Amino acid sequence: MSDLLLDVSQMREAQVRVERTVSVEALASDADVFGVNGPVRLGLTVHKDREQVRLTGTMQATLGLECSRCLAAFEMPVNEAVDVLYLPHADAKTDGEVEIEDDDLSTAYYRDQVIDLGQLVMEQCFMVVPMKPLCGEGCRGLCAMCGTNLNVGTCTCKAEWVDPRLAVLRELTKDTKDT
Repeated sequence: MSDLLLDVSQMREAQVRVERTVSVEALASDADVFGVNGPVRLGLTVHKDREQVRLTGTMQATLGLECSRCLAAFEMPVNEAVDVLYLPHADAKTDGEVEIEDDDLSTAYYRDQVIDLGQLVMEQCFMVVPMKPLCGEGCRGLCAMCGTNLNVGTCTCKAEWVDPRLAVLRELTKDTKDT
């Protein structure tokens, strides 16, 4: 069985400690949003109560992101608490539209007595990635005119933009100032 799969049918105790290091190659990547740079460390306590399985602990990783202002690549260290309740897939509500409550965000489902830790890692990563990642609070971004990264250098572009549709009006006001 893969290192990413946790077989809960083999658990004989109500509580078990699981330490796993997941390699980057073993994870399904989503390069459009983030990359996982280096191994992911999971330190989880598995609480089993009949069919319900609760995973609590921590996840440590380093994510590769792209700054939303300057487009530079940067790394974001992650040290997040994990608390997810797993229920058998048969308990999943699949009939029509269902309102999502706060508790539903920390509930997941498993099949065939197996929990996929790779899926858990990816879900936790998606939840910690900021909507607009920044390489730093003081990121100055790119020049809107020439595209220079303003964190690295400066440009000689004028900050003033003139709407070309109003150029005729500007010429009219120039004529009235001259007279």
